[in-house]
Amino acid sequence: MLNEKIAKLLNEQVNKEFYSAYLYLSFSSYFDSKGLNGFANWYMIQAQEERDHAMLFYKYLQNNGEIVVLEAIEKPDKTFGNLIDPLKAGLEHEEYVTALINNIYSAADEIKDYRTMQFLDWFIKEQCEEEANANDLITKMELFGTDPRGLYMFNSELAARSYSAPSLSL
Repeated sequence: MLNEKIAKLLNEQVNKEFYSAYLYLSFSSYFDSKGLNGFANWYMIQAQEERDHAMLFYKYLQNNGEIVVLEAIEKPDKTFGNLIDPLKAGLEHEEYVTALINNIYSAADEIKDYRTMQFLDWFIKEQCEEEANANDLITKMELFGTDPRGLYMFNSELAARSYSAPSLSL
């Protein structure tokens, strides 16, 4: 069994990961409404990744004898004035998730819960990738987003993204 504090933090993370999926679905919907199917695709896949992350936490809790407590998922409240706004909101959100993961890791380290720390190692690496991707999207939008041809090519690049589920064995 897990330490009570660790179990609580991991349960909360399940909800946060599902919220991330909702948030990215809202980004996908926004870009779809703007006719940018590549951006919509990128965030749809991002939402799939976040759902899988939630399920990894879910399964880890179950594998450690914990009952998973599912809370209500908050409605995303972001509004966007231009095409770069969701990208910046995405980076801000990924930095927030990184802080959440780091907090759980620190709590596990305090009590020498090495199993949870090892489990979280994958998420720490994943968050590094997530933040790099979010920064890359912002950089490319700043470079190409005001040029219609550049935006078209950037959108086409994002349309080519495909999904593969994480291969983290618990």
